[in-house]
Amino acid sequence: MSNISINIERVNHLLKLYGLTKDEFLMRVSAGLKNPLKEEDIFRSEIKISLLKKIDKVFGKGLNYYLDPKQLREAKEESIFFRKDEFNAELNLSAKKIVNHFEEEKISLSAISKLSDIKQERLLPIFTLKNTPQKVAKEIRTKLYPTFSNTKREFLTSLIGKFADYNILVFEFVETWNKTEKVNINGFYLSPDTIVLKRNQKSFSREIFTLIHELGHYLLNEEEIDESINEDSSNYSSLNKIERWCNDFAYYFLVGEHDKTIIKLESASKNNDYHHAILNSISEQTNLSVFALYTRLLMNGKVSLVNYKKIYSELFESIKKREAEENRLREIEKQKALDEGKKLGGAVAKPILSPLYLNTIQSAFYEGVINEAEFCRRLIVRHQRRGRHEPERAGERL
Repeated sequence: MSNISINIERVNHLLKLYGLTKDEFLMRVSAGLKNPLKEEDIFRSEIKISLLKKIDKVFGKGLNYYLDPKQLREAKEESIFFRKDEFNAELNLSAKKIVNHFEEEKISLSAISKLSDIKQERLLPIFTLKNTPQKVAKEIRTKLYPTFSNTKREFLTSLIGKFADYNILVFEFVETWNKTEKVNINGFYLSPDTIVLKRNQKSFSREIFTLIHELGHYLLNEEEIDESINEDSSNYSSLNKIERWCNDFAYYFLVGEHDKTIIKLESASKNNDYHHAILNSISEQTNLSVFALYTRLLMNGKVSLVNYKKIYSELFESIKKREAEENRLREIEKQKALDEGKKLGGAVAKPILSPLYLNTIQSAFYEGVINEAEFCRRLIVRHQRRGRHEPERAGERL
């Protein structure tokens, strides 16, 4: 097979961007090969197309990326990985690729907005750690808290819509079930106006809390990538000041006036059934998890650490049993469908799209900044010619 000329400096740039050593990179490229590849096999100006495909399997940038002769440089404007050295997560490669993807989306959307003459200035003030999270939450609730729904996905969608009203862009991504290396982050904030969330199908309460936690980072204008948002951890005191501020802000934003009930509760004990009924009721009225509410009791000195760990363990086991039962019933349904000769299938979960994103892409199309194919690609709709070459409106398909 003939060789193809590549810009090897682009491979070196990706290694710097993702913090990969050449040995780690060679190990990934050599996955599945009987004879591992060596440095001289890859780091050259011409390589086989089959090898280039193996390289791109690691980075997922598309083959044209490596053919582009344009030189790249480390720039803080390009990536959070060049702006920060440490994060609240030990990021695996899948997580780094997701962060880089949405960083590129953010930069691209910003350029499209400017070309479309769309102004997206910040509408909310920047706070500091000197501002108490409770007071800030009360102020921000008046602007960003939507009509409540205890259907958690609907509530999450409404929150994302409210954020859009204040020029805060939220991306949600859905990870496929068969992905080899799972992304090990829950969410992150990219300055100046972008929040990214990982879909948490098993716990929308956790995803909602993560969104508001990242809103805290936006309000402090402190970029961060978080692996685990500790809404249900007894190690609260080990968090740094910014993470504690963001967690407290998220709690107060979601709990609202129900915090008064939490404050008035006497110490949780066996005698009052550890306030299970009250906390379950508050959970249903706020979309805060029961875990988060018990964590707040612990912080308020209203439950002992021993009892907290006992309750936590019982709640965790209850969730595991429920999930196991749901999986069992799902398998029964699958087997029944197979026995009846029905074709198995199911809709792939789709990410929630921010109205801010939709409106920006629509405006860019109508202004001629992007073409129909780009419009459809970005809104994940089928590209097909219609009456006067107009795309379907986003709301008709999404």
